[in-house]
Amino acid sequence: MMKFIHLTDPHLMPPGKALYGLDPEARLTAAIDRIAADHGDAACLVVTGDLAHWGDREAYAILKRELARLPFPAYPLIGNHDERPAFLDAFPDVPRDPNGFVQYRVETDAGRFLMLDTVQEGTHAGWYDAARQAWLRAELDAAAAEDRPVYVFAHHPPFPIHIRMMDLISMVQAEAMAEILTDGAADVRHYFFGHVHRPISGCWKGIPFSTLYGTNHQVALDLSPRDDAPMTHEAPAFNVVLLGEDLTVVHSCPFTYDGPVFDHRNDQNTDHAKREAGRAQMAAR
Repeated sequence: MMKFIHLTDPHLMPPGKALYGLDPEARLTAAIDRIAADHGDAACLVVTGDLAHWGDREAYAILKRELARLPFPAYPLIGNHDERPAFLDAFPDVPRDPNGFVQYRVETDAGRFLMLDTVQEGTHAGWYDAARQAWLRAELDAAAAEDRPVYVFAHHPPFPIHIRMMDLISMVQAEAMAEILTDGAADVRHYFFGHVHRPISGCWKGIPFSTLYGTNHQVALDLSPRDDAPMTHEAPAFNVVLLGEDLTVVHSCPFTYDGPVFDHRNDQNTDHAKREAGRAQMAAR
């Protein structure tokens, strides 16, 4: 099995500035601390966008500093809150496609990771125009020819999650995306995304998908038809993903949890303890 870490939506601000009553820098630092301590054997980390809340250069400097503390590579994508030029100034080594979009492939032991750029200036909605679509088609064709499994990463989902505020800024070219990902010979195993600040998983057009809580703030679970959804301070998380030849397992880690970790077998009031005591009595007869 190959392990990697999925982190999303840190929404970093310049140093010392809060966002929605929280400190995004402190949240990211806590996440990186936990990942480095508990998951140093991971192959890589992927951050699926909204790296900075306003695209500030100081925010990208924080991100670069924190990712450099990891003992393995980190692969950032951009989201609708990011500014592509400022991001590329901070991360000049991140690959781009021939049109300058932040799209690239990563070869891993489990298969080919395809990192998508779904950002369009002037809108918070996901955007995947013809030029970007052509790049994705070519990458999927190449993966199919080489018999490589494909894992797709993007900021925006190309399907509704039924939180209306987020669906209003979902992927505009959803039908084109569906056709590209399902209309060929490529073995697309999973679609990982960010943007929605909720732990969601399911299957779309036969492709399993997952996302998770943001690193800073969350979007409330509100399935009503209202156009706006309130934010919450629900606990943030990162996902630990295990990829095998015929299995994908996604674990969620709420990294700010600081409560007890205990062995339930030592509690004499649990059902387990009562069952074990009963078995001991039966064996003694």
